[in-house]
Amino acid sequence: MTTDIKLDHYRIETFRQLVDDHYRLRGRRLPWRETTDPYHILVSEIMLQQTQVQRVRDKFTEFVGRFPDVPALSSASMHDVLEAWQGLGYNRRARSLKESAELIMERHQGKVPDEEASLVELPGVGTATARAVQAFAFNKPVVFIETNIRTVYLHHFFKGRERVPDRELEPLVEQTLDRENPRRWYNALMDYGVFLKHDQGNPSRASYHYMRQSPFEGSTRQVRGAVLRRLLNSEPVPYRELAKELPFEAGRIEEALRGLETDGLITRRGSRFSIDRARPDGKKRP
Repeated sequence: MTTDIKLDHYRIETFRQLVDDHYRLRGRRLPWRETTDPYHILVSEIMLQQTQVQRVRDKFTEFVGRFPDVPALSSASMHDVLEAWQGLGYNRRARSLKESAELIMERHQGKVPDEEASLVELPGVGTATARAVQAFAFNKPVVFIETNIRTVYLHHFFKGRERVPDRELEPLVEQTLDRENPRRWYNALMDYGVFLKHDQGNPSRASYHYMRQSPFEGSTRQVRGAVLRRLLNSEPVPYRELAKELPFEAGRIEEALRGLETDGLITRRGSRFSIDRARPDGKKRP
């Protein structure tokens, strides 16, 4: 079943006023909201993928302090990027972000592009992330949905429904969009969505796209993280040493090493593993 909802002017204005009032009274202060620098916005959007705001808040400031612009990140070693990323998890995003910086230098003269087609060519950037960058960095009135925005529209327009796909929400997002200041509007929607999740028991569970994140403890993510932390703190490490030191079964360590190598996060030389300390210019980390 699909629902084609057309909102009249009164309902749109009432909805906007509710969201705006909440934002004016309870809006969050977040470091990436204090800037419109497209590179900083791109960093924040990649960090916020599958990661809670509180974990990103401090790490974002640290990361852009260490790599303040596209040239700085593109010329950094993988070791330094992963070192700065520690604590955020899903380390493939760190590699994607570095590769994006390299591509931006190569194709866009070091400037983050503002067109969706160019943004989605960047590693780790899908349609939703591209449109978020367009909205927050360039104030473009694009339509996008993420978990908190989804929560708002499910709560207000789809009560009693289950497994609602985003294609039914998108027309409502477009109808209610503040085209004069989409940057502020999407920030307001997200903060209102956070409030609803706490107040209404997470309405986003009614979404077709809702997925509960698997526990970290005992997961492959935990093993991969432990391996990376060990390799960040040393020169190449033999497999035997990793298997002896890390509190996981040998088979799980081997699986993590294979995955990390496939993802381009570590390098294998014989039986030794390491994280690349060389920068694209051929120099090594001091």
